[in-house]
Amino acid sequence: MSKTPPQKNNLYPEIEPYSTGFLEVDNTHTLYWEQCGNPHGTPVLFLHGGPGAGCGSMQRRFFDPEHYRIILFDQRGAGRSSPHASIENNTRHALVEDIEKLRSHLNVEKWHIFGGSWGSTLALSYAIEHTSAVLSMVLRGIFLMEQDEINWFLNGIKNIFPENWERFASHVNFAPNLLDAYYEKLTDADYQTALKAGVAWSAYESGCASLLPRPAKVSHEDLDKDDLAISKIEAHFFKYEVIAKQHSLLNNIERLRKIPATIIQGRYDTICPTKTAYKLHKAWPEADYIIVQNGGHTANEPAMYRRLIEATNNMRSIA
Repeated sequence: MSKTPPQKNNLYPEIEPYSTGFLEVDNTHTLYWEQCGNPHGTPVLFLHGGPGAGCGSMQRRFFDPEHYRIILFDQRGAGRSSPHASIENNTRHALVEDIEKLRSHLNVEKWHIFGGSWGSTLALSYAIEHTSAVLSMVLRGIFLMEQDEINWFLNGIKNIFPENWERFASHVNFAPNLLDAYYEKLTDADYQTALKAGVAWSAYESGCASLLPRPAKVSHEDLDKDDLAISKIEAHFFKYEVIAKQHSLLNNIERLRKIPATIIQGRYDTICPTKTAYKLHKAWPEADYIIVQNGGHTANEPAMYRRLIEATNNMRSIA
């Protein structure tokens, strides 16, 4: 039984990694990884969003540290992985294989998978390819990397956040194709041009992600660099890694039916609207489907993280 005080579905206490390292996955990319919690516990892998967002200390706190061997890593180009903000050889397929390389490197036989937003895309992609390695899944803010979802992000959100969208679009002079216009700036050889575009893109996304108002982010060199990584890698994936409907992840749900899973979706998620989670639920009725009626996109608000922690606590019985 866990010695960690009962959390009542609140975040677990702050913890530090007991081991960290870097894994070279190809001639270009080296990934940062860390392990927290119980070295002899049941492994659980956290997959961050973005793509390009990287992991933070809060994300260690979704899991009972007495029960779980908590594994986090920064995906290609993100966080502490290098090269920073790199889009070279940065694809969904490559990231799926990176997860397998990490599993082998850390001598994990099977693990739970936890992913939100883009992390849900990557979790589904990985589980479809490596089903036998997955004990269970917790998925939040479902994103399938299909064109209609990207269209919504780039243009549809203006129906709910017109002020945020106007600031976002004005940075590229309301270009007819916002994605192409931003991609040109984000990949510009002039670093300051790319950085300013990254900050504008990230401000738009973060400004639409929370249900509850939060203070504007104060610009800081390191934070701006992270904004560039998120924005550049997202724009790269949106431009070159869209999953065509005929190849939809939903077409492969048959491979996942025996995996215990929980889908958790904020009703007022404007980044990844509920209709996508509902599509996944209809294709995969065996998975628990939970709508958080007072939830948005971010996992950092109490309504969302309480349900996520409830799900990770429930999956302690699966080993």
